[in-house]
Amino acid sequence: MTNRPAYRTIPVLDQRPGALPVPLGAAGSTSGHTRDTLGRPLRDLRISVTDRCNFRCSYCMPKEVFDKDYAYLPHSALLSFEEITLIARQFVAHGVQKIRLTGGEPLLRKNLEVLIAQLASLRTLEGEPLDITLTTNGSLLARKAQALKAAGLQRVTVSLDGLDDAVFKKMNDVDFPVADVLSGIAAAQAAGLGPIKVNMVVKRGTNDHEIVPMARHFQGTGVVLRFIEYMDVGATNGWRMDEVLPSAQVVARLQAEMPLVALEASAPGETAQRWGYANAQGDYDPRLGEVGVISSVTQAFCADCNRARLSTEGQLYLCLFASQGYDLRSLVRTGADTDRVDDTALAQAIGNIWQGRTDRYSLLRAALPPEAQGNGARRVEMSYIGG
Repeated sequence: MTNRPAYRTIPVLDQRPGALPVPLGAAGSTSGHTRDTLGRPLRDLRISVTDRCNFRCSYCMPKEVFDKDYAYLPHSALLSFEEITLIARQFVAHGVQKIRLTGGEPLLRKNLEVLIAQLASLRTLEGEPLDITLTTNGSLLARKAQALKAAGLQRVTVSLDGLDDAVFKKMNDVDFPVADVLSGIAAAQAAGLGPIKVNMVVKRGTNDHEIVPMARHFQGTGVVLRFIEYMDVGATNGWRMDEVLPSAQVVARLQAEMPLVALEASAPGETAQRWGYANAQGDYDPRLGEVGVISSVTQAFCADCNRARLSTEGQLYLCLFASQGYDLRSLVRTGADTDRVDDTALAQAIGNIWQGRTDRYSLLRAALPPEAQGNGARRVEMSYIGG
């Protein structure tokens, strides 16, 4: 019998499913105490500013789907910076304190500094500046870091899946070198965009041998390294449970090489479990820094999730694993002919949507047998709503 290689079937689907109807009418309070059906507050808004990326990471935008013929959104469909700011202002009225800009690759969006400056002018209900951050693959960071800081960006998170060039180029699938990402991180540090976080998506059998080298490289540099379990986001990445390396095993590998001390969560709703490097006495040494693990597959954190996601064309998603969003763009553009946006209707819609939220995908998935995990309803692509 001839041994045939195993191939994955990756479905080619419309990555932008239709929107749910926006619930209008009188909503609950906009005093910052808006909570969903499980009592979770709204504190974190993630905004995708583009559906394009210059990488083709297999776990996010595989070439088999996102090829030269893939139809990206036309510019007219994207929210303008002014529309994003209008929407963000109403989220702040419901209690949002942190905004993260994502993509695709957000630094591909032209004049992004203008949007950052607009968002930096907003104030929380307590009168404090928003915590404005950005997630990037680092490819354009070296040339843009100083301008981003000047515009009001406070911190960056950089995706880097290994230090070995062969491994990293295999994962980004566009032959992009590690050295250029490291240069971007250095430029961000020099510009004051810190503390910087570096995210490494861990796939068993692909880059898990890079865990310890990555930790050694960033130990004591002021950069916080976080290891993320390979997630079943979307329908195009061919996710399999046997490629997930549980965070507990990541920590065990690190502990075998460099002692760690468990740290408290940095904020309510924090997705990462924090571990500090220990000194010779076994105590946490802040000079050595810390690492984190994000266990979205093996240890669901739905109970504390306080995040909403706004797609680049203005659809609001309540979960990274959602299948549909709510069309807020239509509310923002309703008053286009009169140069007036109905802020009341927008605020009510956001309040109604969040107060009706029941999402807890990861908790429900964890209750399924392993062979059933990752199956079921289709989900929106991470490249469309950001991570």
